Amino acid sequence: MLFVSFIVVSCKKLDQAPQDTAKRNDVFGNVTGLQLYANSFYEILPDAGAVVRGDAMADYAARTSVPDFLRPGAYGPRQSTDWVWTGLRNINFFIENCNNPKVALADRQHFIGLARFFRAWFYFDKLKRFGDVPWYSKTMKVDDPALYNPRDKRTLVVDSIIADLDYAGTYIKTTDNTRSLITKYTAYAFKSRVCLFEGTFRKYHDEYGLQASVNGLLTQAAEAAQKVMTEGGFSLNTAGGTDKSYRALFTGQAPVASEVILAAISDPALGVFNDSNWYWTSATYGDRLSLIRTFVNTYLNIDGTPFTDKPGYKTMPFVEEVKGRDMRLQQTIRMGNYSRLNGTTQQIAPPVFSYTYTGYQPIKLTQDDASMDGGKRNTNSVPIMRYAEVLLNYAEAKAELGTLTDADWNQTIGALRRRAGITGNTATKPVVVDQYLKNNYFPAISDASILEIRRERGIELAFEGFRFYDIVRWKRGELMDQTWNGFYVPALNVPMDLNGDGVLDVCFYTTLPAKENQVAGVTYVNVAPTLANGTANPQRLNSDNELTWLTTIARKWDNKFYLYPIPETDRLQNPKLGQNPGWEQ
Repeated sequence: MLFVSFIVVSCKKLDQAPQDTAKRNDVFGNVTGLQLYANSFYEILPDAGAVVRGDAMADYAARTSVPDFLRPGAYGPRQSTDWVWTGLRNINFFIENCNNPKVALADRQHFIGLARFFRAWFYFDKLKRFGDVPWYSKTMKVDDPALYNPRDKRTLVVDSIIADLDYAGTYIKTTDNTRSLITKYTAYAFKSRVCLFEGTFRKYHDEYGLQASVNGLLTQAAEAAQKVMTEGGFSLNTAGGTDKSYRALFTGQAPVASEVILAAISDPALGVFNDSNWYWTSATYGDRLSLIRTFVNTYLNIDGTPFTDKPGYKTMPFVEEVKGRDMRLQQTIRMGNYSRLNGTTQQIAPPVFSYTYTGYQPIKLTQDDASMDGGKRNTNSVPIMRYAEVLLNYAEAKAELGTLTDADWNQTIGALRRRAGITGNTATKPVVVDQYLKNNYFPAISDASILEIRRERGIELAFEGFRFYDIVRWKRGELMDQTWNGFYVPALNVPMDLNGDGVLDVCFYTTLPAKENQVAGVTYVNVAPTLANGTANPQRLNSDNELTWLTTIARKWDNKFYLYPIPETDRLQNPKLGQNPGWEQ
């Protein structure tokens, strides 16, 4: 009887509203509730790990294995992913219900602006990947027939994204020095990214027949970037000098607020870490990305002249070719006097061939502490959006419009190069085409400014997750077929000093020297065409005596790769989705 009485009393208590469950009015009837709900939108942004892996498939980097996407016959609709719409419903539900008159109109508009920013972010990811996608601006029940709509044209999707970003830029009120929150200038910076992408995509993908809208989009890109440049209060970080200021953007726990617009924050006090070191310095974890020599050759000399204009550049050993270059090179890869903390000792750290395939081993997103190399231990915050990109967006949009001035160049590309220590050719836009850049990367481009802006974008934003979709919008997918080449090897069986410290580091051989003839501390790397077991060696020398990696595995760009296929399971559920060109079979 006592037990039954307890149950009855408990049931009466269950009739009361639980204190840890919010009713709709509790959420949408006050600013605090709206703020708590809006915090959930941030899950749409990439975390630090996603940014770190953002260039895992890029033309300028060799990696452990060839991505299935680029291997003939290895990727199709059955392997395709990311047709996921969960986050969108959360946003649309908020927008539909953010109408309670108890909340001041300006506050409601602010939070709707935040929601629309994240809807734009969500849809831009879908647009880049799939092209045409269904635009949903309302929530739906499971039996809503609109769930089975066909895809909307990219023109409608892009117009809707821009409308969302215009609203966000107008009404978001947030001010933020932590660089972890969305402000109106985040919205305008993102708009410059979206409009530049779509404007150049339509220009170079003339098969869509959308060239008439190109200039309008590029003008919007330039205007959005200029708004950030003139009103946002941002500037390039120059603290620490030309040899440190660039990499400092990626190694500190607190984002560099002068330049970083938005970041994935790490906070040891809250147990928030990332795995940048583990990803970039492990022989077994991650993709072991290494820059290729063809791209490293695009880093200018410190005087602003092309490195490839130097006589004999093709046969310069690593220790020599990296000297006197754009200072971002030494802040992107291991070279020179780069050192790391190992226990309590600071040690010179040349490229390590258990980590790198080409010799150009990245450091840009890592911290110089070996204790962070295993596991999720990094304390550095990783930029998602920064002012340098805005400058690049502005310069490229203006160049593509044919309206780039010397003043524009000086304010954007010139400023980035001066930050990198480059002393020449920064004040006025170029007039001479660099033939190496044109021949190896953009043979159809004859405008020297566009060529140099693309060079600058590749170098400045290396490993920040932009490269693949830059290649997509420029319609240069063939770059993904480039040989993964490494530095020049002057001679076999001769140990090399990679950083000029007098200590021998690595020796390349086709026949391993007898043990008594090996030098202590030197890593011996087999570059014979065939391994002892009779299989082809993935690491070997080419006819120019450059290291190469995985030339034994076919990579072949196909024009259908400019869009991913609609996943087969989703297309079976909704046949109206159709399929992107080339992926029908």
